[in-house]
Amino acid sequence: MRRCARTGCCDTGERVEAQRAREICSRRVNTHEMLLSKRTMRANTNNNEEELNRLRGQLARSLREREALSEQHEALASELRVVRTERDLLKERLNAFMRKLFAAKSEARGSEQKDLFFNEAEQLAPTPLPVEVAPGDGVQVPTHRPRPKRGRKPLDPALPREVIRHELSAAERICPHDGSVLQEIGVEASEQLDIVPASVRVIRHERVKYACPCCRQGVHIAPAAPKLLPKALLTESALAWVIAAKYQDALPLYRQAAILARFGGELSRNTLAGSVVRVGAAVQPMVNLLRDSLLDADLIHGDETELQVLKEPGRAAQRKSYLWVQMSGCGPPVRLFTYAPSRSAKTALELYEGARGALLSDGYEAYASVAAAQKLVHLGCWAHARRKFVEAEAVLPKQSRTSDHPAVQFIALIAELYVLEASARDAETAERLRLRQTASAPVLAKIEALTLLHLHRVLPQSLLGRALHYLHAQWPKLVRFLDDGHYPIDNNACENAIRPFVIGRKNWLFSDTVAGAQASANLYSLIETAKANGIEPYRYLCALFAALPKASRLEHYEALLPWRIALPSQ
Repeated sequence: MRRCARTGCCDTGERVEAQRAREICSRRVNTHEMLLSKRTMRANTNNNEEELNRLRGQLARSLREREALSEQHEALASELRVVRTERDLLKERLNAFMRKLFAAKSEARGSEQKDLFFNEAEQLAPTPLPVEVAPGDGVQVPTHRPRPKRGRKPLDPALPREVIRHELSAAERICPHDGSVLQEIGVEASEQLDIVPASVRVIRHERVKYACPCCRQGVHIAPAAPKLLPKALLTESALAWVIAAKYQDALPLYRQAAILARFGGELSRNTLAGSVVRVGAAVQPMVNLLRDSLLDADLIHGDETELQVLKEPGRAAQRKSYLWVQMSGCGPPVRLFTYAPSRSAKTALELYEGARGALLSDGYEAYASVAAAQKLVHLGCWAHARRKFVEAEAVLPKQSRTSDHPAVQFIALIAELYVLEASARDAETAERLRLRQTASAPVLAKIEALTLLHLHRVLPQSLLGRALHYLHAQWPKLVRFLDDGHYPIDNNACENAIRPFVIGRKNWLFSDTVAGAQASANLYSLIETAKANGIEPYRYLCALFAALPKASRLEHYEALLPWRIALPSQ
């Protein structure tokens, strides 16, 4: 091989081969680098995909955690709303119970109110505008009404009088100026009420026996006078006194026994209780006549209250029984009390079987069954509807009792209805009906619109929600007083009839047996019916108990009804 003299390199052929070898080596190196680069890129791509998949997994987990946290947040927020709602309801119930225990029971809107709704009628009545009098016109002065005489009310002139004269002594009846004898010119009288304590006496009945001194064939004895209770220890007037004291004055029998013992009439409470139960059974014919008269009335009021009976077969002593009250709205005044162990619709249907006309009651569903079965016009009670709004208003904070609150608005609108009823109390039936249709109907329209506005905005379990739903459910019955001027607007008369029983129940608490509960119902019926007819119950019971043993025919019993009986003069 020859080399170049100047460079020492190989000749041309060798140089070409060397160049080719270098190129081949370079291409191999490049190829190897490319392969290595591709491998590196492939590895990097695999790493990126793994990282991307890892990041995607983390993102998915984060999204799931976020959704879980969001759902948990919504659940907690919803639970918080429920807890707050329950808290508000419990606070409302607590306020209602506190008011029931410690606040005044009256539903009056002011301390100066003497009767239900009367002050609202005066406050809401339109104020008369001042009358302008033209100059020169005469002013008509109304007739002067004499002011009633002030001072104490005089004592009843029918009471017996015992006159005690207070005289001057003989020396004081000599004139100090000229020595003449003074002459009587009049008296200066003053009266005091004196109470003679109750006296107890024993009436001895002696039936004389006769026999023939010759033949000795038999003994003749005077017949015994008829008695209300054969072989009873108490006379009819004594029984009337005991019953009037228990059911009219709410005086329990054990207190009566103590009072009688102070005057020498020592009787056990069991003796008094047994006599009362027997009298209650003996007056059952009179109670049956009262029921017949009640069912003939064109309008009947209905209500019920609780009664506890200790010894009732098949029932625990703690179970509640009921006393149903029925009252005639027209015709002879009747107040009928009936004992029943339940408050079921079946009991109501039995009590009102044969009724006609209209039925006025509260929202208890048993009365709706009665009205449907007997085809009665069912009237609602506005006093019950108003009472629920009064209860809702009473638990509000004082700062919330503004004219913008729905409860306050409902009470004001219902008061307007009573204003109109008060103005038509003494009007004729036709005039009362005209006033209701022209003046009361627009007020009812406002109440209905306000009811629909708030019905679904208020929590149904709240007191206001219950009041709204009660009003909405009873609305067809509440507006029926617009159809007849005879229909009352509320059931207050029946509640007033039941009040003496509720007061008495606070004293004697319960009835021992079913017979005692039935006797109490019968005797309450007689006493309250006598009061409704303007008769003093004790006088009526004395006359009834004396005449009832002699009654033998229907007309005899009918003559003893409170609106027909002839009472003896005092």
